Amino acid sequence: MIEVGIDSIRVSLMSQHRIVILKDVDSDRFLPIWIGPYEAEAITASLQQIEVSRPLTHDLLRNVLNALGAEVLRVNITELREDVFFARIIMKVNGQEVEIDSRPSDALALSVRAHVPIYVSEGVMQEAASVPEDELESDELGEQSDERLDVYKNFVESLDLDDMESTGGDSEE
Repeated sequence: MIEVGIDSIRVSLMSQHRIVILKDVDSDRFLPIWIGPYEAEAITASLQQIEVSRPLTHDLLRNVLNALGAEVLRVNITELREDVFFARIIMKVNGQEVEIDSRPSDALALSVRAHVPIYVSEGVMQEAASVPEDELESDELGEQSDERLDVYKNFVESLDLDDMESTGGDSEE
């Protein structure tokens, strides 16, 4: 199992869904997982230590587990089947380790509340994680950026702003 941390939560521009980005703590691998907006809010609220007047669902789950003497040990993201991630919440109950099936989003929301580590199986990381492309050398990047910006620079320089002032710009006729 590979330990990961929550790097960020991103908003999809195409739908109401969010993407939680998990980062391998020992490398530059990132694992994106689609989650719903409510789970994203729950994770974000806990990460930002936002106080809520009444317990949210994941707070309730943590409180129930604590009241029953269960201790959350860790969260494991174990499988990826047909583009669906599967997770397990690992707890200690009456001295025994117990695994509970969970959606990754709910497991992550609980993990940030219980302050426990998150792990992803190596198989899932190999199948779905990515490493950002190596950065281009600064000289190459500078040349490419300058070339792409030249089009805009030429356009701005071609504008006749003096002509705009003489016509009054926004004047109504």
